[in-house]
Amino acid sequence: QVQLVESGGGLVQAGDSLSLSCAVSGRAAILYTMGWFRRAPVKEREFVAAISATGIMTYYSDSVKGRFTISRDNAKNTVSLQMYNLQPEDTAVYYCAQYMYQSCSGQACYEVARYNYWGQGTQVTVSS
Repeated sequence: QVQLVESGGGLVQAGDSLSLSCAVSGRAAILYTMGWFRRAPVKEREFVAAISATGIMTYYSDSVKGRFTISRDNAKNTVSLQMYNLQPEDTAVYYCAQYMYQSCSGQACYEVARYNYWGQGTQVTVSS
């Protein structure tokens, strides 16, 4: 049984930074690509970032590229999302997810349906 537990959400002001963390247990996260997604009110869940099992490859949505950084610590089975210059449109519930394979390729890295396991989410609210 895989368990993903997010932490680090909160209420910040526009321009602030925030770091999210995802603790993975139940199966070695080192074997899988990991991702972060978010769901804003009345919107569908959308891809934010992903990182390959080794950490060599990273992927970002256009909306966060240059502001967010995904990283992982395989020794600790954790995946982090460092968010800089947050804006009100970043307000959402953020989810950690485990990809179905060790590596992803192309558009598959961005697809919700390719991720098998999900955390419960952590709320990030950015005020203007």
